[in-house]
Amino acid sequence: MSATLSSAARRTTFAATAVVTAGLVLSACGSGSSSTTITGEGSTAQQKAMTHFADILTDDGGAVLDYTGSGSGAGVKKFLQGDVDFAGTDSPLKGEEIAQAKERCGGNDAWHLPMVIGPVAVAYNLPGVAKLNLNAATLAQIFDSKIAKWNDPKIAAQNPGVKLPDTAIVPVHRSDSSGTTDNFTKFLKNAAPKDWPYEPSKEWAGKGGSGATKSTGVGDTVKKTAGAITYVEWGFATENKLGVANIDFGAGPVELTAASAAGALDGVKFKTPGSKDLVVDTDALYSLSKPGAYPLLLTPYSVVCSAGYSDEKTAEAVKTSFGTILDKGQEGLDALGFVPLPAAYATTLRSTIDAL
Repeated sequence: MSATLSSAARRTTFAATAVVTAGLVLSACGSGSSSTTITGEGSTAQQKAMTHFADILTDDGGAVLDYTGSGSGAGVKKFLQGDVDFAGTDSPLKGEEIAQAKERCGGNDAWHLPMVIGPVAVAYNLPGVAKLNLNAATLAQIFDSKIAKWNDPKIAAQNPGVKLPDTAIVPVHRSDSSGTTDNFTKFLKNAAPKDWPYEPSKEWAGKGGSGATKSTGVGDTVKKTAGAITYVEWGFATENKLGVANIDFGAGPVELTAASAAGALDGVKFKTPGSKDLVVDTDALYSLSKPGAYPLLLTPYSVVCSAGYSDEKTAEAVKTSFGTILDKGQEGLDALGFVPLPAAYATTLRSTIDAL
């Protein structure tokens, strides 16, 4: 997988691009206008996609996209404070956040744009074990420290013929406020309610284990720790050359591939049909048990103001940029660990973007 620029490097590059563009416009037209910059912050799960989208916008001559991957919780906070133009979050706004977002947007609703779809991999570092099957109940017990060794009978029963080591399992979770954690625990709650007693949350609730910040942190920790296992976006798992478990969602173990992830997207539903605010019904998604389908998917959101930005230039840049991302940004996402948007899904997104 090709290397990506750090956030700092990206910002430096974007700033330089903006200066050069402004200089060209000034010399050609004698005016003081320059490329508009739209700012976003939050979910590290969509960091690679945002870097890709920034390149697409630059190549298209559009706005400069400056996105900082700081975690969903931090991104939502920055958006609510009015410090960035949109928030990147792996789970939708809830309760008081919805009211705060409306105030931030000048009395207008904030809308969720699920622009990318990314599988969550159960990634592990277990030398000598190239293939590993795990079901939801076993995952719940592993991440709650109720199954502590790799050769536990519950794991062995799902992996006949595999020599599992008599070594400790090191479950690694996100220590920062994380939408990936929220979605992974939603999956555990839906798929293994008897074994996962905690309510879904951006804050980790399971017992024991080791914490690390951001997707990069958990991926790097597992890479360096024999016996470790984590939940992380597919792109980070492959980037770190980690093993990826086959998950049994109730209809037999399913290998994570682009095809198996796409198989879970057929008929994906939104919580409020007909609404411009596109929140995916993850309860239905995570309860899916379909042969060959991998429904443990993130649908990271870009949370934008439906109206009410402080200036018309920003509002137009947000609308135009997300339209370009939808039209031209899907190509190449599969190489980064994401799944291209289904046609019907993209049509629904277009309707919301056009209404901004």
